[in-house]
Amino acid sequence: MSTVSLCLIAKNESAMIRGCLASVRGVVDQIIVVDTGSTDNTREIAASFGAEVLEFSWCDDFSAARNAALPAVK
Repeated sequence: MSTVSLCLIAKNESAMIRGCLASVRGVVDQIIVVDTGSTDNTREIAASFGAEVLEFSWCDDFSAARNAALPAVK
């Protein structure tokens, strides 16, 4: 059986992340949020959706942030 993992890069997205994650509920098997330094409650909201939240220091490189999620993908 195939599974689908959602890997999402976020920073200070508390206004949008709830709707984003709600829209994929029941469609994906795993949610990974790579947080690049939020100072709001983005991490807490993501965790409330069952997301695995990884912290990543932003280094001005979207591919590095994306790739930080890959080891967590099941």
